[in-house]
Amino acid sequence: MMNRRTVLATLAAATAFVAAPSFAADPLKIGFVYVGPVGDAGWTYAHDQARLAMEKELAGKVKTTYVENVPEGADAERVIRKLVAEGNKLIFTTSFGYMNPTEKVAKSAPGVVFLHATGFKTGKNMGVYESRLYEGAYLDGILAGKMTKSNTLGFIASFPVPEVIRNINAFTLGAQSVNPKIKTKVIWVNSWYDPAKERQAAETLVAQGADVMAQNTDSPATLQVAQEKGVYAFGWDSDMSKFAPKAHLTAATNDWTGYYVDTAKAVIAGTWKTGSYNGGLKEGMVKMSKLNAVVPADAAKAFEEKKAALTAGTFAPFTGPIKDQSGAIKYAAGVKAPEKDLMSMNFYVQGVDGAIPK
Repeated sequence: MMNRRTVLATLAAATAFVAAPSFAADPLKIGFVYVGPVGDAGWTYAHDQARLAMEKELAGKVKTTYVENVPEGADAERVIRKLVAEGNKLIFTTSFGYMNPTEKVAKSAPGVVFLHATGFKTGKNMGVYESRLYEGAYLDGILAGKMTKSNTLGFIASFPVPEVIRNINAFTLGAQSVNPKIKTKVIWVNSWYDPAKERQAAETLVAQGADVMAQNTDSPATLQVAQEKGVYAFGWDSDMSKFAPKAHLTAATNDWTGYYVDTAKAVIAGTWKTGSYNGGLKEGMVKMSKLNAVVPADAAKAFEEKKAALTAGTFAPFTGPIKDQSGAIKYAAGVKAPEKDLMSMNFYVQGVDGAIPK
């Protein structure tokens, strides 16, 4: 679970204040909107595990509900409005494409607190939150760079939004930190969860020479292809080792529990404040699953050393020198990319093949 003191301090530091009523008499009704199926792995699964853990920790104080498989668009607005109509006073919308629908509903429901995952729009009763999962992608890259024989890595990407581009770049930078010959090939599937498309993309990448693959998608299809083809891959958002125990090197996972618990407590107490929260390894919002026994000692050592630095806050993945695809310097040696650049990242680092879709 993440550092509670860090979460509460972040919430307290936000500037705008919403005078939320106290819900001490009745359980706080909390709604969640999920982009995919709950299933047993991936992004939505991680959010739902945190929802269940929050219910357990705040037993009697909260009552939660969720709607899964909600498309990003008009359907999302309809679902969010329905959750408001059902009396939910705290609503978490857990995918980037829910940002505008969440903002629209929030403006018409001032008595409800809305939290949107991975977005950038806030309001008096709307905040945003996300994890620095790119830290985990960087660590994945270290293992990939150490274990590849072809020096060609593969990445199955969902949508060309900043959070996904950050993860592709972090993965590549991590790999290049131990192996400067690395190239990363990317295939975009235009879906957060589509096992068939993910499988096809993974098969194509292996055919193109990738012998270690990462993903920013929700199913274990990439790992299953990796195991079938005798190459390696990483779980994403949750531990996916059970689907491909030979191929699964580790997984960058999200633990939203502490954030959900502390946010619910703040709303119940009437002390919730809008703003943004971004947690990583240091705060316990990002966690790495157990390393596969096939990882060589030198790769494990490099991985653990950088993981310790990230956890201590003494290292940031996007610290120069960093060049873009053209070779132009984006960040000089020792310069850390500012947060606003990370939140709007729209370029590939040197070593990533292809172009970002328009």
